[in-house]
Amino acid sequence: MNTLDTAFADPNPSVRLNAALSAGITPSPGHLDALLARCAVEPDFQVREILTWALLRLPADIVLPRLLAELDRPGAQARSQALHTLSKLRDRSAWPTVAARLDDQDPDVVRTAWYTAVALVPENERNWLAEKLATRLGQGGPDVRMSLSRALAGLGRETIAPVLVAAAEHKDAAVRQHAAAVDRLLDNPDLGFTLSLGSARREVGLGRTRSAKG
Repeated sequence: MNTLDTAFADPNPSVRLNAALSAGITPSPGHLDALLARCAVEPDFQVREILTWALLRLPADIVLPRLLAELDRPGAQARSQALHTLSKLRDRSAWPTVAARLDDQDPDVVRTAWYTAVALVPENERNWLAEKLATRLGQGGPDVRMSLSRALAGLGRETIAPVLVAAAEHKDAAVRQHAAAVDRLLDNPDLGFTLSLGSARREVGLGRTRSAKG
């Protein structure tokens, strides 16, 4: 076990964070295996963020294929963290592999795939992605709905307007409420999602849902 592996195995998250920082400050392709292995199991959010930063400090031509390979790993965290790192790397050649993870079996991986897909989607696939994301409207708890709302909003009003118009007429009130909440967030990005959803529920209940503006 090398020095980096030993530090990453330490139970103290500060030790692991400092090890990841050192790996990023002095980037070396020899760190790649240890960084990826730690990404798959690291429980601390701050350490994971520094691991991603350290990976981005390495040459993209060696990191990208390894990140894409991580998307086929059985561990959900390995897939999710690889998606997160790909969203920061912003190499659009990863788009087809990322798009496939929109149907991942793990809900946390799917949520990460939402915003990674938005970051990498080619212009000619934006409408497809909006329609794909819209199939999830009204599903999950508040955190899941907030994640989806942010992903949809990230595509911009012009792209998502048709799916919001369609969702405003959906038979399921939860879908109509969620679509209305996304519409309100587009109008006021600083508005908290909970407030937006609460207002949307009242509007749907009163039959006053608005069509998305073009």
